[in-house]
Amino acid sequence: MTRKSRRRLIVLASCVLLAGGILLLLSGARELIWPWWHQKQAAKVWPPPAPKAPAPSLPSPPKTLDHSLFHRGDTVAKLTIPRLGGEWYIVEGTEESTLRLGPGHMTGTAFPGEKGNCVIAGHRDTQFRKLKDIHKGDEIVLKTSIGETRYKVTGWEIVKPTNTASLQDTPNAVLNLITCYPFYYVGNAPNRFIVHAEMAGPEVAGQ
Repeated sequence: MTRKSRRRLIVLASCVLLAGGILLLLSGARELIWPWWHQKQAAKVWPPPAPKAPAPSLPSPPKTLDHSLFHRGDTVAKLTIPRLGGEWYIVEGTEESTLRLGPGHMTGTAFPGEKGNCVIAGHRDTQFRKLKDIHKGDEIVLKTSIGETRYKVTGWEIVKPTNTASLQDTPNAVLNLITCYPFYYVGNAPNRFIVHAEMAGPEVAGQ
């Protein structure tokens, strides 16, 4: 190989590496910017319209969210942790494409304020990193179009992804927040960090 050919090869390899680096940079930026943009948009339209009030002559039905009205990616609630200064808009679904928008409510689990287990999952890097500073007794507030529900943190644990105990239904109203662990792990984190909380009030009727 001549000196001129080697020089061309080096230039070509440099261009390929540079292009690859730019693509990785753009991909990483998208993962950060897209959730931020969606959360900003959700804040502009929150809260959604509340259910229409019944006619005065009719008895008031118990407040409840109609689960069938929500589809994947819809904003279903606003979650705040006052002590940590955390605020997120929760979308319906926990598929990878949905979690790019924000923390996701696991379809099939209880909705905020209802009896049963309400499960919300989020990415540790773009959403739930603040959970690393959670304390027992912290208040978590979930607000929907029909009201506000408060939960109190009872503890947290680190488990393997195969441990699904936090996904099981419960007779009482509880909340489980799930994210990956360790928080600053590079790549696919091997464990899950789960915050457990119990409802402190008030309760809305479930379906």
